[in-house]
Amino acid sequence: MTFGATILDAEGQALTPDEIALFKDADPFGFILFARNIDSADQLMRLCDQMRDAVGRDAPILIDQEGGRVQRLRPPLARDWTPPLDFARAAGPHATQAMYLRYLITALELRSYGIDVNCAPMVDVPRPETHEFLTNRCYGTSPAEAAGLGRAVAMGLMAGGVLPVVKHIPGHGLATADSHHDLPRVTAPVEVLDSIDFAPFKVLNDLPMAMTAHVVYDAFDAQPATLSERMIQVIRNDIGFDGLLMTDDISMKALSGSYGDIARQSLNAGCDVVLLCNATLAERAEVAEASGRMNPAAQDRATRALDLRNQAAEVDIRTVEEKLNALLHGQGNV
Repeated sequence: MTFGATILDAEGQALTPDEIALFKDADPFGFILFARNIDSADQLMRLCDQMRDAVGRDAPILIDQEGGRVQRLRPPLARDWTPPLDFARAAGPHATQAMYLRYLITALELRSYGIDVNCAPMVDVPRPETHEFLTNRCYGTSPAEAAGLGRAVAMGLMAGGVLPVVKHIPGHGLATADSHHDLPRVTAPVEVLDSIDFAPFKVLNDLPMAMTAHVVYDAFDAQPATLSERMIQVIRNDIGFDGLLMTDDISMKALSGSYGDIARQSLNAGCDVVLLCNATLAERAEVAEASGRMNPAAQDRATRALDLRNQAAEVDIRTVEEKLNALLHGQGNV
């Protein structure tokens, strides 16, 4: 059995009969949640169960829980966090351990509801000209900071039973436009991209999943990376990432054309799975049909990723929070 080459969402807080029918037929690899899908703990757990029941397996359920502005779960269901860059700077010399503990707490919260994939770490390297939608979501202003803290984030998530998705590969940091609304174009030479933007992803190329950047890199191709066979070759061969490669949301305005055409283009370029969010039922059906089933290489990567899902660590979440608070208040390594 192969999975459908899609990750889809739900319109509301419970699946409709039409959504259940679509998911049974399309068998998407996984699902993604947004704030509109979340009301209470019991409701959220029921929705996760519904999603998995619809495909008849323990499908991965994703969420964007970076902290700061990009955080779908909020109090009382999850702790509020400052933006990652602000948090890392406040932690100072303890940033690595603090980020690990922060994302361990995040993972324990997510896993308690049945969510087992988080779209983090985000290891884009910002510059002074980077668009504000991205800057404080980053971890530092150098490749070494991004990679080191990105590793801590990934390890914290996996210790809590949640798979990480590193993003936005091969690097979104030079983008001066918000890809939710426009197509960013990066004119930097290969040497700059390779030494700065691609560098954190090379360090983290062993992570199980990654999300593409809807960014044009003029030094390589006129197509955005998500749709560019040349850029997928860079991701696979130069960066060395051999995990499951998912697109960023193809409904973002950086990409143009019908959703079905975009899905086919991204898969033909070498992506493994298509992420579609905030679409109608008909649009989700169109993308599911256009995407079809995973090819053998993608299925192998998907299986390898899912095999890395662990049970959450047997730790008390409040104890972890106390350790983090002690660390942030200058009490040394805890």
